[in-house]
Amino acid sequence: MSSTAVLLVAIIVVLVIALIAVSYSRHRRTNELKQQFGPEYDRAIGEQSSRRAAERDLQQRQRRHDELELRELDPQQRQRYAEQWERMQAHFVEEPEAATREADDLVTKVMHERGYPTGDFDVRVQDLSVDHAETLGHYREAHEINQVNERGQASTEQLRQALMHYRLLFAELLGDPSGGGRPIPRHG
Repeated sequence: MSSTAVLLVAIIVVLVIALIAVSYSRHRRTNELKQQFGPEYDRAIGEQSSRRAAERDLQQRQRRHDELELRELDPQQRQRYAEQWERMQAHFVEEPEAATREADDLVTKVMHERGYPTGDFDVRVQDLSVDHAETLGHYREAHEINQVNERGQASTEQLRQALMHYRLLFAELLGDPSGGGRPIPRHG
């Protein structure tokens, strides 16, 4: 075999190995993102023009999240917020519309206290998606119902559902594995 043929075979082998390494790396990155972001991964895929664009977006979220100075709540803060939630939830029976707005405000306050930026809703969702991807759908649902509430068009059952959705994220932010305590009372 000539030296040119040997060189050509060596180049082909190196290219094949490089392609396998790149393919493995992409596959591993995809699996890591799916694991970390759960249902948010699928949502990002559906919203972006390609899987590559969606994965790039999720990686950018991760980088942004890594720059945040997040902190756990101390026991007194957790207790204070849990008590505020209980009062708000009891308030639901008499004023479900106001209680739903209070729930939204309370979740936002806890996010702020933990170190999350709380300005734009879409940015909040992106920041939360890194650590709270499993409950993010609930937060979106609650927010949508609260927007309907702000227009005066939400039914009491929708408002009750919003509180249930808010409570799941609220409990996670507090570090409450029980999911937030007592059931939300029905109005009336």
